[in-house]
Order: sequence, then C-alpha cells, then structure tokens
Amino acid sequence: MKQLVRRIGQTVALTLPVVLVTTGTLAVTRVPWAPPTGLDQQVVAASSGDGAGIGRSDSAAATAAKPADGLAPQESLRVVLLDELRAKNPSAALDLLERSMREQPSLTPYCTSLATELGKAAVRKYQGDVQRARSFARPVCDGAFAAGVTG
Repeated sequence: MKQLVRRIGQTVALTLPVVLVTTGTLAVTRVPWAPPTGLDQQVVAASSGDGAGIGRSDSAAATAAKPADGLAPQESLRVVLLDELRAKNPSAALDLLERSMREQPSLTPYCTSLATELGKAAVRKYQGDVQRARSFARPVCDGAFAAGVTG
C-alpha cells in the first residue's frame, strides 16, 4: 500500500510541473498583447457572426472604421464611443473600445484617456450614481474607466 501511494505521489510530482508550464505557456499566448495568429483571426471571425463585432452595431462598426471629416482618428473614435455609451450602456462602449484597440493598435496611446472619459460620461449618464457607473468597470486600458468614474 505504501508503495502504491509513493508511486502515485511520484507520478503527480513529475506530471504536475509539466501541466502547469504547458497551461501557463498557452495562457500567455492568448493575451491581447501577443501578436495575432491565424487562429486568433478565425476565433474573432467566428465569434462576430455578421462581422459587426462584439457589442457593436453595424453602424458603430462602420463609423469606427473610418474617421469623420476633419477629425483625428482618436477623436473620431471618442465620438463613436460616447454615442455608443449614450445609446446603449458603458459595457457596450467598453467592448467597442477594447475591440478598436485590437483592430487599430496605433490608437493604443489614447486608450487610457478614452476609457477615463467613458467613466466620467457613465457617471453623467446615471445622474451622478457612481455605484451604478462603477458596476460596468473592467480592466480595459488598465482600469482607466474605473478611474474616470471616481475622478
């Protein structure tokens, strides 16, 4: 009996590190900052259905894809995000922001300021109800949305 327990313990001791390293490596390859692979594109295409994107309507997707006349791309995105927040809810706007950052990496320097502005707009939308606005917070752009809600 002792020998059986020892054998099981040795097996677990040898296989557990392999399993942990493998799953950790796989987890790191699926983070947003990892370069896109063909599989990532297939997953996004399959999940979007009609191509509009998660949490986006067709018109929001089309508007975010091309900048408005005379506006810088980040300003155009800001307008679209605020419209999405007003029309739906902060969660839809955060989904759009997150997807826009993946699709247009050149806009990532503006992510924090955009998310902060969405947080402030959420508080305005809910007439100063910080708790309700904060309920939509998630770690998009390092939690800048939550900072905008409180600040």
